[in-house]
Amino acid sequence: MISIPRILFVFFLLAASGVPAAAESGRTPVPAPAKAAKGEQCVEPVADMRRNHMQYLEHERDETMHKGIRGRKHSLKTCVECHAVPTPAAGGAKTIEPFCGECHQYAAVSLDCFQCHTGSPGGGTAAIPAGGPKR
Repeated sequence: MISIPRILFVFFLLAASGVPAAAESGRTPVPAPAKAAKGEQCVEPVADMRRNHMQYLEHERDETMHKGIRGRKHSLKTCVECHAVPTPAAGGAKTIEPFCGECHQYAAVSLDCFQCHTGSPGGGTAAIPAGGPKR
């Protein structure tokens, strides 16, 4: 069992040695996704979108699937129109990987929106047509 004095000793040893701590900057580092290809401002503030984008997308999905309402503020198509950028790994085709993939990889969250929403059936995230995903 590790004693509290031993933990304190190790902590002070590291602090005295000049090893930088993550808390020194006052913030936890966050990913830096690719800048949106079009548009000056997102449909919601950045901090709100980072925290709530999935709830917005799920709500939009439910509105579309159950009520037939399309083309609203938080639609997946709107996201793709601004955030899909040409990607060399996809042969220059527009993809969302540089934008969405950065944060999803950081958070260890699967990016599965494009299992269904893709330019070709079974196409995964490889290429998104310029006009957005097919529905």
